[in-house]
Amino acid sequence: MGKGARRKGPGKGPKTGKRKVRDVFVARPFEGLAAEPELIALREFVPSATAPLPLKDAGDRTVTLASVLPVAAAAMVRGETGEILLGMQVQTRSSDVSRDLGRALRWALDAEPGQVLSVPDTTSEPQPGERLQDLLDPDAELEVELHSDFGWWLQDDVQATGEVAMSLERANAAIMPTERVRQGAYWTLTGEKAHLRWVWPADENKLLQALARLSAAGELSLGEGSRYAGSFRAHGLLVPVWDLDAEAHAREWSEPAEQLGARLDAALKSLDDEPLNAAERRARDGLIGRQLTLR
Repeated sequence: MGKGARRKGPGKGPKTGKRKVRDVFVARPFEGLAAEPELIALREFVPSATAPLPLKDAGDRTVTLASVLPVAAAAMVRGETGEILLGMQVQTRSSDVSRDLGRALRWALDAEPGQVLSVPDTTSEPQPGERLQDLLDPDAELEVELHSDFGWWLQDDVQATGEVAMSLERANAAIMPTERVRQGAYWTLTGEKAHLRWVWPADENKLLQALARLSAAGELSLGEGSRYAGSFRAHGLLVPVWDLDAEAHAREWSEPAEQLGARLDAALKSLDDEPLNAAERRARDGLIGRQLTLR
């Protein structure tokens, strides 16, 4: 037998390698859901919060979405009640955060009380029907409840021990005072400064133009004691940020935020018939340079 006959070329012999899964990055994983702004806020910067998850069909199960679970777990099922807790802030992610959450939820629906999913499944081949868009009511918004600490991790009369106790202590020490001003908009006190971070479910380029239109007109602030600080990107959306007077209570910014929201809505609608003028384009260029890094 010659050398050429002994050599196995491509396609010859049994296939023993695992088929590679094609992982396509999803830039806007929560698109199409009315809850998109709140999902992003809970994923990125809200420290301690929960919300009932509006599933299409959960049967008699209670499912609660949480900003973060003990040791940043992906999901858990309470031992006493069987309540499902689904964590937004986790240790690992794939190219599609919506799919990660959908898989964790599917796992929890089949799990036994007391079980914990430490990390989401980020490696299995994608299957139909496992994204949040397939599982949630697309028109339902989240009714978010904020907490001053992470005591809700524990059921009544349960004492934290071991790793959970250490995780609870670290989490409580790091939490910053946070209040919800309106959908997707959260006031946070960070030491000597206060901020409003506002997730807007609009095309990034359109939103930037609308912000520029308000900036050129001198209407981009929330009033006295505030200034527009910049913006950052999160899961396909632009999140504008305002610096606020730290002495003012969060509720004092509710009405100014409502008024700003109305101005921004009007500016977005006006773009269809009225492109940016020269002053507004200069304002847009200035806003582009004010990108923030969320810490």
